Amino acid sequence: MKTYLVTGGAGFIGSNYIQYMLKKYEDVKIINLDCLTYAGNLSNLSAVENDPRYLFIKADICDHTVVGNIFSEYDIDIVVHFAAESHVDRSITSPGIFVRTNVMGTFVLLNAAHMAWENSKDKLFVQISTDEVYGSLGADGFFTEETPLDPHSPYSASKAGADMLAKSYFDTFNLPIIITRCSNNYGPYQYTEKLIPLMITNALLGKSLPVYGDGRNIRDWLYVEDHVKAIDLVTKNGRMGEVYNIGGHNEHENIAIVKLILDTLRDILPKDDPRRVFITHDLIEYVEDRKGHDRRYAIDPSKICAELGWSVQTPFEQGIRKTIEWYLL
Repeated sequence: MKTYLVTGGAGFIGSNYIQYMLKKYEDVKIINLDCLTYAGNLSNLSAVENDPRYLFIKADICDHTVVGNIFSEYDIDIVVHFAAESHVDRSITSPGIFVRTNVMGTFVLLNAAHMAWENSKDKLFVQISTDEVYGSLGADGFFTEETPLDPHSPYSASKAGADMLAKSYFDTFNLPIIITRCSNNYGPYQYTEKLIPLMITNALLGKSLPVYGDGRNIRDWLYVEDHVKAIDLVTKNGRMGEVYNIGGHNEHENIAIVKLILDTLRDILPKDDPRRVFITHDLIEYVEDRKGHDRRYAIDPSKICAELGWSVQTPFEQGIRKTIEWYLL
């Protein structure tokens, strides 16, 4: 039985990953290490909370003592490191929190793994990162694993720093590291500050839908279940010291997504639902653009597709519908 230490497992992607792994495999034990910030919610994991293969530990990844004790007490085989402050807007107003959690927290985990695994084999540390570390694209082209890092926000800079620390532990100490960088995720359990859940929840309440700038910033979108399947493949068959980009070849302007959400909501809601009256494009409100707002992200996932056989399974319109249906539950 493999023991996984999943950091940030009560968050959006982490909770989806834990549920997926416990459902797919019988021979795994998962330790969820999460300090339960505003974006962490244990109710995301209510379906598995009584599973004997699952253990929750409430603690801060920056706590050297607690993290060291976890590695001492449990024979950790694989670390999947999701835990991070992740909202760009918050990083602009409070950058110090992002440096502490994303850089120092990653350092604490890497160091603990290094100390515990020094004479061990078949271990793995997966650093979950973001396409935002690459900066911004023009109208053409894609981020590849060879694209130089060029972060533009405190959030992306802190994630780039964490990635470089992970790489340094591979290069210097031969710690078994793989880095994954994904495009924008969406799906169930996402905290409502992010674009898609914010638009869904605001629309259902008849609130305005704030769209930055001209709304034509482009992101590459990835349904969260497709992402966690990719991470599973990386832990099984990925090459040590490598970076794998995980993206959906699924680019959309922000304004197009907002309009799709409104149209899909109207299609899903019963004809007699009173909310259909106000769920229209009139809810859209253009607001002052975010500082340093990157214009376009797009990932080339050719490497993970060719090496590990991964592919996107969820078309965007289907994923949006599934996401809206979850929020309507």
